[in-house]
Amino acid sequence: MMETTTLQFRLENFEGPLDLLVALVEKHKLSVEDIPIDLLCEQYMATIRDAEERDVEVACEFLYMASELMLIKSRLLLPRDPKTDEDPRKPLIDAIEEYRRAKLAAAELGDLFSVYSARTAKEEDDLSPDPTYVADHAVDLLRAALAKIYTETRLSEKTAKEDFSGIVNAPRIPVETLMARLLDTLREKRALPLGDYLRASENRPELIARFIGILELLKSRLVSVEEEEGAVCDGVTDMLADLRVVLTATDEEIADARLESGMY
Repeated sequence: MMETTTLQFRLENFEGPLDLLVALVEKHKLSVEDIPIDLLCEQYMATIRDAEERDVEVACEFLYMASELMLIKSRLLLPRDPKTDEDPRKPLIDAIEEYRRAKLAAAELGDLFSVYSARTAKEEDDLSPDPTYVADHAVDLLRAALAKIYTETRLSEKTAKEDFSGIVNAPRIPVETLMARLLDTLREKRALPLGDYLRASENRPELIARFIGILELLKSRLVSVEEEEGAVCDGVTDMLADLRVVLTATDEEIADARLESGMY
């Protein structure tokens, strides 16, 4: 009873007849390119007989491969011309080689599966701007909201006005206006040094607005940012010194973009 159990365990290790053939080739260190079919057939049939003697059910594909081995062995006994007639072992050799490559690939993919099987890929979200929301609130309403917040936090309205007066009363710098002005300038000059354009800002809010405007124009593919001709960066690009903004859109594309985004 123990012998039958052991043999069943061995047979279950073979996923099919090719798996058994590969095991026999590796066990006896046979050359796949020149398989001694007599030895391989003898070992294969011995395994099949051993299984049958112990009442182990042998799948039909194992018996089919046994008949193929006997057929190849008989064909090798017939006279043939080595120059014109194909080696009867070639289909078997090709099948064994392909199966060995598949086993190696399966082992490698199995390792990768154990690492990456629990992971999922998430596509990028389309974060397009929402034109329906307009952040345009009256100053009095904002001041009243701040006063309420300061009251709830036990701070005076006077403190709120003093602390936020610079923010509330700061001049608004529409990004769309700066984008339109930059496009008008580029229609005349075609290119503009990035550093000169950003340094022309009167204050930090305008500098930020100009930079955001350039990003929006790049996103709309109306302009491009390129290196200045003859710039030497030694592997590190100086954004303000070595780059320039170049107009890439036609007048028709600019007109369509202005109409769509509200540039004026």
